[in-house]
Amino acid sequence: MALLAVILVTAIWGVTFVQVKDAVDVYPLFAFLAVRYAIATGVLALVGGRRVLTLGRSGFAAGGVIGVLLGVGIGLQTAGLERTTVSSTGFITGLYVVLTPLFGLLLFRTRVGLEVWAGVVLAVVGLAMLSGVPVGSSGGNLLVLASTAAQALQILMVERYASRYDAIALVLVEMGACFVGFLAIALALGQLEVPRGWTVWGALIVTGIFASALGYLIQVWAQRRLSAARIAIVFSLETVFAGIFGYWLANDRLGWLGWGGCAVILAGIVVAEPTAARFLRSLLPSD
Repeated sequence: MALLAVILVTAIWGVTFVQVKDAVDVYPLFAFLAVRYAIATGVLALVGGRRVLTLGRSGFAAGGVIGVLLGVGIGLQTAGLERTTVSSTGFITGLYVVLTPLFGLLLFRTRVGLEVWAGVVLAVVGLAMLSGVPVGSSGGNLLVLASTAAQALQILMVERYASRYDAIALVLVEMGACFVGFLAIALALGQLEVPRGWTVWGALIVTGIFASALGYLIQVWAQRRLSAARIAIVFSLETVFAGIFGYWLANDRLGWLGWGGCAVILAGIVVAEPTAARFLRSLLPSD
């Protein structure tokens, strides 16, 4: 049940790349993100508002840290998506599997195996190939790569805190932190306005309720029940779904160079995944 739920979430995340790209073409970026996380926060508050009181100061801080990392990741990812293709965004996002053990080396001095370095080399080659695709944007790809770093840290923190606190309360604080941050930016930039049209509202409903509120709640719930290895493997399916939906719905035609770059990136993800899984498992508290 948990495995199927995570697969469904990755499919939803994959299709939302297309929806978000279409929405931010006609609606301001940070206004979109503010409304998206307002919806997510409201949905979770209906069922878990009182549970926040059970978190205590440490739990509230943990949710805030996870929320800030998620907000930075989603903000950069969406800004990059405005400038590059759906397929490129999806495959670059999957590089969190490669970055996870590298952050382990930097932050926790965890040993990094040869497969991770091989994954890094493949990722760099794939990114270089994507940078030569005329339909994409090197600047957009770099923004997505920066977002992937933030999301890799977010996954590490979820792995560390998921088993310590109430899942609904933790995700509610996470969504609330994203909402407050994006609202402040939208107000500062004068972007906040009432959403109009089904393109925008459809994307807001799907991303706010299913991709954010339910998606990240399922992430926390599943990371209590599945091994880190299985979670890492399933999460990497997001890149595959993004490529499929990008081709099918967004008419992505990257040519042999672009699709070759995506394939090399995916190969890097697959090569590095076992080490990423072992590192995530090491973050779990011992019984």
